[in-house]
Amino acid sequence: MSEKHKVPSHHGAGETIGGPFPNETMRLLIDRASCRSFAEKKIPEDVLEMILEAGIHAPTGGNLQPYSIVRIEDPEKKRQLARLCGEQSFIATAPVDLMFCIDWYRSKRWAKLEVAPFTATHSFRHFWISFQDTVIAAQNICTAADAMGLGSVYVGTVLECFPEIGAMLELPDGVFPVVLLSLGYPKVRPQPRKKLGLNMIVHNEAYRKCEDRELLDAFNEKYPALRIQVTEDRLEQIAAVCRRVHGQEFAEKCLARIKENGYISFVQRYFGLHYMADIMPEGNDRYLKIMEEFGFNWFKEYTPVDNSAEQR
Repeated sequence: MSEKHKVPSHHGAGETIGGPFPNETMRLLIDRASCRSFAEKKIPEDVLEMILEAGIHAPTGGNLQPYSIVRIEDPEKKRQLARLCGEQSFIATAPVDLMFCIDWYRSKRWAKLEVAPFTATHSFRHFWISFQDTVIAAQNICTAADAMGLGSVYVGTVLECFPEIGAMLELPDGVFPVVLLSLGYPKVRPQPRKKLGLNMIVHNEAYRKCEDRELLDAFNEKYPALRIQVTEDRLEQIAAVCRRVHGQEFAEKCLARIKENGYISFVQRYFGLHYMADIMPEGNDRYLKIMEEFGFNWFKEYTPVDNSAEQR
């Protein structure tokens, strides 16, 4: 692809964070960036264990720790994960991949052994908290890795291959993969990406609906000069997405805006060319079915008799 037609990264523009920072923790949190290029250097066991300790000491609802972390270092498993997660080669080259999973299997066994009632795999409340707890533990590990001189990157595309991951990692009923984190020493320290500012993200006392111009200016500052070159293929794709989602009239309106601007804007790229608005909602029912296959009925009406045999 020529430089003229090259599409800027959907992660947005890089930004140099100048500081000063009051301490090293604040620098790590603000200056962090995702690392997708790892050096061929093994992570010492004591370093990795310290990082993992930071994860298991993360905040958790009721101190239940309803998550597990599957540590993956086997080269073939890493290559398989890379293929499953969209041919992302850095997964295979990272020294360690960590799969963070909601885990109610462990608590269910504990309850059964102690003859205690248990319905967490049927409860939306437990899903909501355990999902939060799992991600909080992952973020603790992400920050700890940076603090120990490593780099990391989250991989959300595990959602495209839940059954395959479940089989590969031998996950029992009640354990569900949430997100993958690849860890290693960076070849080059990555540059942070520009973010929306506090005035857009933080709302005082109640949600503030900003004016149109303020909103557009904020996104233009986040994605400065990131304009996508117009090509016939891109126009055809975005028009097709618009038609399927909002109809022909909207598609014509979108193409007219592109013609008026002389480029494809970043939000048009996001939802028309990358995270395509017609495809992203597909499979919602399939995901619910997959969760059921993993032993969860969070989104169904709970009937006590359905669960009575589980604790006998």
